[in-house]
Amino acid sequence: MTGPEIVLALAAGVLAVLLFRQLRQLGKLRRWASQPRLSDPPEAEGGWGEVFNLLHRHRRAMLKRRRELARLIVRSRRGAQALPYGVAVLDADYRLDWCNDATREHLGLDPERDRSQPIVNVVRAPEFVEYLRAGDFGEALRLHSPGNPRALALQIVSFGDEEHLLLSQDVTGVERVEAMRRDFVANVSHELRTPLTVLAGFLETIQDLKLDAGRVRDYVGLMAPQAERMKRLIDDLLTLSSLEHAPAPPNDERVALRPLLQRVRAESEALSGGKHRISLEAAVEYDLLGAESEISSAFVNLVSNAVRYTPAGGEIRLRWNSTDAGTEFSVEDTGIGIDPEHLPRLTERFYRVDRGRSRETGGTGLGLSIVKHALARHQATLTIDSTPGKGSRFTVRFPAARLAPARQKVEG
Repeated sequence: MTGPEIVLALAAGVLAVLLFRQLRQLGKLRRWASQPRLSDPPEAEGGWGEVFNLLHRHRRAMLKRRRELARLIVRSRRGAQALPYGVAVLDADYRLDWCNDATREHLGLDPERDRSQPIVNVVRAPEFVEYLRAGDFGEALRLHSPGNPRALALQIVSFGDEEHLLLSQDVTGVERVEAMRRDFVANVSHELRTPLTVLAGFLETIQDLKLDAGRVRDYVGLMAPQAERMKRLIDDLLTLSSLEHAPAPPNDERVALRPLLQRVRAESEALSGGKHRISLEAAVEYDLLGAESEISSAFVNLVSNAVRYTPAGGEIRLRWNSTDAGTEFSVEDTGIGIDPEHLPRLTERFYRVDRGRSRETGGTGLGLSIVKHALARHQATLTIDSTPGKGSRFTVRFPAARLAPARQKVEG
C-alpha cells in the first residue's frame, strides 16, 4: 500500500469514527425526543453538549410556563367557582369545555359527563336554542324551566379565539320583587281610586246642583270617611317607607313598658268602645331597648286587628311575659279566626283574607306588614296561631339582647 493510500485509509477511518459518534448522539436525541414524557436531555460533549444544554434550558422554561399556566387555570377556575352566578366555557361550536358548580345547579350540567357535548343537547329549552341561533347576545335571556319555579337569566359572552362564556344567574328573587312592586302599585291605585271616585262624585253634585245647607252637610258627612280612609292609607304607606329606609333602631334607648302597655290597652279600649272584654296580664321585670315609636306602632296594630275582627261581646287578652332568655307579647282574641292557607301571607302588603270585611272595619291592608318590618328591625319575630270560628293569637318574641332590667313594674 502506497503512502497516499495509507493517508486515505487513515482519513476514512477518522471520518468513520466521527460519523459513528455523530450517529450515536443523533440516536440519543431521537430516543430522548420519542419519549412519551420528556426527561432531561442526555449528557454529551462538544457541539452536541451545547445542543443538549440548549434543549435542557428550553425544557426547563417550557415546564415553568406550563406550571404557571396550570396555576393560572386553577386560580381562574377557583375564581369562577366563587362567583355568585354560573359560568360555563364553550368552544367555537358551543360545545361544553368546563362549568362551575353554580351552572351545574342551574342547568343540570355535569363537567365530566357533558364535556364536548353541544350545549343545546343539554339545555333543551326552545327559547335558548333560538337565542343561540339568532346570535344577538346583547341582552340576557330570561328562562323559566317547566315545572320549576326558578327563573334564570342566561347570556353568552365571546372571548379569545371564538370561544364563549355562558353566564347564568338565578333571578327568581328579582322577578318576585318586580311582581311585588307591580302588585303594590296596582293595589295602591285601586285603594285610592274608590274613595277618590266617591269624593269626585259628591263634589260634582255639590258644584252642579243648588242644594240647601242641610243637604250639603249630609254630602260632606259622606265625603269625610272617604278622605279619612285615604289619609290612613297614606299614613301607613309613609310609616312603612320610614321603617324600610330609616337607620337601625338604637340599642341603648330604653322603652319603659309600664306606660307603653297601658297606652296600648287604652287605645284598644277606645277602639272597642266598650264592645269587648279587654284584659292585660303582665309582670314586667325587664324593659325593651329600641325605638319606642316602632314598638308602639307594632303593638297597636296587633290590638287594632284583634278589635276589628272580634265580634261584640268577645274577649281580647294582652299578655306580657319576660325571662332571661327573652320576652313575649301576645294578643289573643275570640274573633272569627283565619283559615290556615292564609296564615303565611298575612304580613304581605295589601293581602286581605276578606277584602269587603277589611274595608268595612277600616283596615288599609298594611298593618301587619308594618308590624313585620318594625319587629324585624328589633330582631323580633311574629308567630300567628288561629282557628276559624274560635279566634287568633299573635305572639311577638324579642331576644334577650333587647332586654334591660325594668325601672318600673306594672301588674295587670
